[in-house]
Amino acid sequence: MSSFATRSAEERDLAVISSIYTQAVEHSTSTFDLEPPDLDYWRARLDGQHPGDHLLVAVDSDDVAVGYAYSWSYRPRPAYQLTRETSIYLDRKVRGLGVGKLLYPALLETMAVSGVHTAIALVALPNPASERLHLATGFEKVGQMREVGYKFDQWIDVAWYQKLLVTLP
Repeated sequence: MSSFATRSAEERDLAVISSIYTQAVEHSTSTFDLEPPDLDYWRARLDGQHPGDHLLVAVDSDDVAVGYAYSWSYRPRPAYQLTRETSIYLDRKVRGLGVGKLLYPALLETMAVSGVHTAIALVALPNPASERLHLATGFEKVGQMREVGYKFDQWIDVAWYQKLLVTLP
């Protein structure tokens, strides 16, 4: 089995991050994007201006990104500034190898250290692997909305997950 590690994303990782996300856009309902964003979108994630904005990658033994997780604005209003929405995507070849259980806790810890109070995640349904990952990393399912996304000629439900982070002084 390969060994994996996590680190902050760098400019050199953006093409791989974009490729992983493009696969999700084109072949799954895990994102409601219908067209893959350009590299400037990922540069904005890399250069987040809020202390709670983070972009981490999981890398293989050759330091090549095989997955990523990020935190970003939940809502634009000031009262939400200590709440961040999270996303995680993995290359198909590493799914089921424990990469998500390595990467997500690294993101959550980084968020907590930077003062984030609450992590929010949305999971398009059905997605049992993502639901298991969220529960395994301490998220709680707090709700579900019916038929809020429409992709690939079908209505998609979304589950809401939340984790209160232990913020450090």
